[in-house]
Formats: sequence, structure tokens, C-alpha cells
Amino acid sequence: MKHNRNGRRVTYRPGKTAGVFGIIWGGIFVLIGIFVAIPHFGPFGILWTLMALAITAFNGYQAFGKGYQGPEIYIDEDGEPTQAPPAGDTQQRLEQLRTLYDQRLITQEEYDEKRKQILEEL
Repeated sequence: MKHNRNGRRVTYRPGKTAGVFGIIWGGIFVLIGIFVAIPHFGPFGILWTLMALAITAFNGYQAFGKGYQGPEIYIDEDGEPTQAPPAGDTQQRLEQLRTLYDQRLITQEEYDEKRKQILEEL
């Protein structure tokens, strides 16, 4: 978890209940694939069953996998989720910001404010 002046970054995992729910429904769709889709639709049934199996496995990994780390969310000072900063290093972000300013898509004040925020994250 990283704390900074603008808020904090946290990761989360889906709950085990949601994972079990996904595994159960995924298992039902795998069974439908095996007993209905494959016999009636051939290649499409095989594709259906493989996709259902992949979804079921992914739900199990999200809920019970030791190496799984959920997506990041950003929480501001008030406890409200905020938009994640753009991916990439600081230099790239500053270059993107300068491009926006040079194209007159943002004002000088917006440019200065955002530049200050990016530099404060260092």
C-alpha cells in the first residue's frame, strides 16, 4: 500500500463467497457444455465448454489463489475512490501533460497544478 499526499493506493481481492458463487455457476456451465452443447453443437460446444472451464478456473484463482493480487483502487482523503493516475513513469506523464498544454487542450493553470501533483508523487 502506498500513501501519498493525494490519497492512498490499495488493492483488493474478491471475497471467497463471490469466488465460490462463480465456481458453482461456472461448473454448471461446464456441465451444460459437456452434456448439451458438445453433443448438439460440436465445435461450438467444445469452445463453450473450454470457455466455461477457463472462467471457472479464473474465479477459483481470484478467490483462493495465493499469488493473486487484485486490481488497485485509489482512495482520496475523504475515503472516496478516485481515478488512478496514468500508467508510466514520471517523465512520460510530464511529457504527456506538456503535449496537452502545447495543443491548448488545458490552460496554464491546469498545467501548473497537474505538474505540481505529479512531482509531489516522487
